[in-house]
Amino acid sequence: MTSSVPPTSTKKPYCSTSTSNTSGAEPSLEKVQTIEDVLQDVERSEDESARERLELSRIRSGAVDMDPYEQEKEHQRGMSRVDTEDPDVVGWDGVEDPEHPFNWPNGKKWRITLIAALVTFCVTFASSVFTAGIPSIAAEFHVSTTVATLGLTLYLVGFATGPLVFAPMSEVYGRNVVYIGTWIPFMLFQIGCALSKNVATLLISRLICGIAGSSPLSNAGATLGDIWTPAERGDALSVLALAPFMGPVFGPIIGGFLAEYVSWRWTFWLVLIMSGVMFIFLLLCMPETYGKTLLERKAARLRKETGNENLHAAHERGGISHMQRFGQSIVRPLVMLFTEPIVFLAALYCALVYAIMYMNFVAYPVVYQKERGWGMGVGGLPFLAIGFGMLCAIATSPWRTKIYLKLTAERGNGKVYPEGRLPFSIFGALCLPVAIFWFGWATLPQVHWICSVLAGIPFGFGMVTLFICMFSYLVDSYLLYAASSLAANTLLRSLFGAFFPLFAKRMYIELSPRWASTLLGFISLAMAPIPYLFYKYGPVLRARSKSKF
Repeated sequence: MTSSVPPTSTKKPYCSTSTSNTSGAEPSLEKVQTIEDVLQDVERSEDESARERLELSRIRSGAVDMDPYEQEKEHQRGMSRVDTEDPDVVGWDGVEDPEHPFNWPNGKKWRITLIAALVTFCVTFASSVFTAGIPSIAAEFHVSTTVATLGLTLYLVGFATGPLVFAPMSEVYGRNVVYIGTWIPFMLFQIGCALSKNVATLLISRLICGIAGSSPLSNAGATLGDIWTPAERGDALSVLALAPFMGPVFGPIIGGFLAEYVSWRWTFWLVLIMSGVMFIFLLLCMPETYGKTLLERKAARLRKETGNENLHAAHERGGISHMQRFGQSIVRPLVMLFTEPIVFLAALYCALVYAIMYMNFVAYPVVYQKERGWGMGVGGLPFLAIGFGMLCAIATSPWRTKIYLKLTAERGNGKVYPEGRLPFSIFGALCLPVAIFWFGWATLPQVHWICSVLAGIPFGFGMVTLFICMFSYLVDSYLLYAASSLAANTLLRSLFGAFFPLFAKRMYIELSPRWASTLLGFISLAMAPIPYLFYKYGPVLRARSKSKF
């Protein structure tokens, strides 16, 4: 026996063929079929396979179960997948509206994902490629290595401060205007770095590059949240989470060979070439993804087509200008950082791990160049072990997705269940202290160099696993405010990454790599329970969260 699948809403109050109503009569609107109606149809269906297909379609499209209060909140935010009854409010034309980013073809969504990952790789590569040239810069400008290291510090300070503006800006003006508007100064000031005649010019240019290059760190994750449903988001975020760490891994390797055989200035020319290619991708291949911005554009298009000046997106009904909304949004990352326990603890833990990674850019030269006598280029090759560990973490993506879907089905009650993202992070958190202790005590002179190099594998695995899970957890927990939650995370971890390397070299020399790693290992071990605490008490913490910021 066969049965047709009950239809979903196909209401299209405004479409490209609409015309202005000059007769004064109200245009007829089709009756909206709500989610409740669909569910009732499903219950009346005798065909179990039809019910399963419909439910799968609803989950993939993002039409999760919502009570009336939640529906109203989503209407106010302008992101509802349920049609509004107000004839002047422009929304999505049903669950399967092709204009909604969730319904874009997978090929298009993966293209956007890869571009977001590549621009993130580019800006993080630019952060660490500088480290290989620090000795040469110090010698050429007659400054100490600490002053030369400020080029890394100021770049990461830019990473910390930029998202405080760019994340809320993307939630007001859209993602693309932020990507493209910040990418231009990022490219231009690479030229300033490459042609610097004194250390002051170099440091100022690095600071501006860091500020301008920071937008992908918070907005790329939000972009993926715009286009992928929760059930599909895990694999995409895995690809994105790899970029901020693969960039720093390859930076010292390539920069080491450039500084040794060509010039430290060529590290900036290389970044300029890479960023120029990325700029072309952003201009030609990166569409706008933010739902509010797309609805604003849809409303503007329909006002022009129909002549009805009352048409507007739901979030525009309050008459608040873009500048007012931006003013309200700019403090959101700081508010979330200091009022949301989930955001603060996740940011603190990620900041510690991020700082240790950037301390490795100082520790590895001490271990392999100072103690073992390797050259700058070869001395950067041990970072490949960290990169291999990162790839292993990405390879676990199918298992993470499977566990997430299972936990969501069992505990989510048809809604997004952020804690389903966390099981792998518990294991990743345990890998980190093991790797740090391993690296430190494998650097003894009588121990073969391969032993300390191999310690990078569990470090890379644990770090990326932790970040993937934490990023996914923040995106699922805060949804529309994902960019701000990630900006808060970026702020803290970039500050840690900026200032820890300033004292890292002295720490590794004075304490020795063994005891310096032991200290960091114990700090990492003390932070390791955080993912488990989120997994167990996350629903309680989220229940106490503010609904708006």
